[in-house]
Amino acid sequence: MGNASRAAIISDRRITGLSADVIAEIVAELGPLWHERHQARLTSRPRKRAVGAGAKHRLVFVDRLLATLVHLRHATTHDVLACWFGVERSTITRAVGEVRPLLAERGCTIAPRRAAADSRRGHRPPRCQR
Repeated sequence: MGNASRAAIISDRRITGLSADVIAEIVAELGPLWHERHQARLTSRPRKRAVGAGAKHRLVFVDRLLATLVHLRHATTHDVLACWFGVERSTITRAVGEVRPLLAERGCTIAPRRAAADSRRGHRPPRCQR
C-alpha cells in the first residue's frame, strides 16, 4: 500500500473510526510490542535458516493495524482487504490475528458501524483511548 492510500485511510475517520492522533498513539504503543512478539516467535523454535533469511513482510505494522481496524469497524472480508492492501488473503488473516489481541490488551474496542442506527441517533465514536 502506498503512502497516499495509507494517509487517506488515516485521515478519514469514517474508515477506521479513530482520529489520526489516536492511530498514531496506537502505532507508537503497539508497534514495538508487535515487533518484540514477532521476533520472539521467530527465535522460539529450531530453524533451518537464520532469522531474517526468509521472505520480507509486504504488510508493515501500520498497514496491519489499519487492515485490522477496517475489518473490525466494517466487517470487511479478508479477501477484500487483501485486494485493497495488495497482499494475499492469508496475510490479512495473519495480520488481524496478530493485531486484534494487542488491541484487546490495550482495552481498545471498535464498534461496528451500522449506517441505519447511526442515522437515527448520534454516532458514538469507538473507545480506544485510555
